[in-house]
Amino acid sequence: MLRIFNKIFATGIVTESVKPPKDDELEQLGIAIKRHIDSKFAGSIAIREVDAGSCNGCELEIHALNNPYYDIERFGIHFVASPRHADVLLVTGPVSRHMQTALLRTYEATPNPKWVIAVGDCAACGGEFGVSYASCGAVSNVIPVDAVIAGCPPTPLALMKGLLGLIGH
Repeated sequence: MLRIFNKIFATGIVTESVKPPKDDELEQLGIAIKRHIDSKFAGSIAIREVDAGSCNGCELEIHALNNPYYDIERFGIHFVASPRHADVLLVTGPVSRHMQTALLRTYEATPNPKWVIAVGDCAACGGEFGVSYASCGAVSNVIPVDAVIAGCPPTPLALMKGLLGLIGH
């Protein structure tokens, strides 16, 4: 153990310095979202993400919203662990038969008023899986959907634009 510490102290810091991200489109989009959230939701909105049977491509893009580059929390958007604290359900994937009941319970546990966003092509139309003995297909076949964000997977900017479209109408 002491040998490892000695090596760490001898080597020093070898990572690159962090450059602050500069993306004008991201900043303008975030400011627009923050204005709508401040005026309609008293400063913040809570999202519960539900994976109803996706390949996890959409989840990787959704998780990117929380990384230091996008840092969506600075615009007043928070991800929560319980649907009871959520304003928005972000549902990904075609709804597998095994997740149908869980998705319905999650929807019922979310307090009104609530929005549901189907994220990704699979959530929008069932994708390659469609409706079968193992899949209910699109999210709208199981619960009411207020907005769809298309893409396979949708980029973080597309996700933010979809949120702005829903919040802004």
